[in-house]
Amino acid sequence: MGKLIGHAAMRIIPAVLVVVALGPIFWTVLGAFKELRDIVTPIPKLVFEPTIDNFVTILRNPTIRDGLLNSVVVVSATVLIGALLGIPAAHALARYARRWGDDIQFFVLSLRFMPPVAIAIPFIVIYLDLGIYDTLFGLVLVYLTTSVSTIIWLAVPAFESVPRDIEEAAAMEGCPPWEVFWRFSLPIAAPSLFGALVFTFVLVWNELLLALTLAAQNATLPVVAASITSLGKEVPWGVINAATVLLVLPPLVFIGLLMGLLNSMVRSGPK
Repeated sequence: MGKLIGHAAMRIIPAVLVVVALGPIFWTVLGAFKELRDIVTPIPKLVFEPTIDNFVTILRNPTIRDGLLNSVVVVSATVLIGALLGIPAAHALARYARRWGDDIQFFVLSLRFMPPVAIAIPFIVIYLDLGIYDTLFGLVLVYLTTSVSTIIWLAVPAFESVPRDIEEAAAMEGCPPWEVFWRFSLPIAAPSLFGALVFTFVLVWNELLLALTLAAQNATLPVVAASITSLGKEVPWGVINAATVLLVLPPLVFIGLLMGLLNSMVRSGPK
């Protein structure tokens, strides 16, 4: 009897956890295809006539379209520049910074300790003096201060896990350091670097405070989505749900593209 209860609990508890975790996501996606009267009804409707009007409302709104474009530009530039700066720096820290490596890594990580609200006002003052306040360039710049540190901190262990024998053998064959990094170290560490880039993408994509403070006119999608409730007298729950779905789709697309790039790098790596 005890074993039967144990087996039942092992099946029921994970099922309950899955429902609790995926239930809000399912309900949000469902609400994105509902009309307002089907959302606010006292009895929840699982069977209804779907509509795409909520997505049409979003895509026809120039503010939301511009917010989506701004987010794509800012996040793409941040992740790309952050990867170009952070990944080689992480490899250098993992392989060449022997004496001061731990101190440098702690300093890099300390950049993540600063709450955004603590740096918002100083950046406003600096950006006003430089003439880059309320620009996408300024937003990318402030995001890089923390994104590069995140990528370095997460990428150092990935390169430390690469066997030194492989790099030393490549160096003995006459490969310069940059070729050892590009042809051997990077493909082997690529699966771990995948997580670092995805984590950075999600952090920047969802960031609200700095985007609202430093680029109010060139608003990103999270800033625009936070103001959707002011579109009319009634709270447009369907539009809000559709905006939430729209917020989730680009990270999923990015993860898919990054997985494709990862597979190609692993296949073209050292044999």
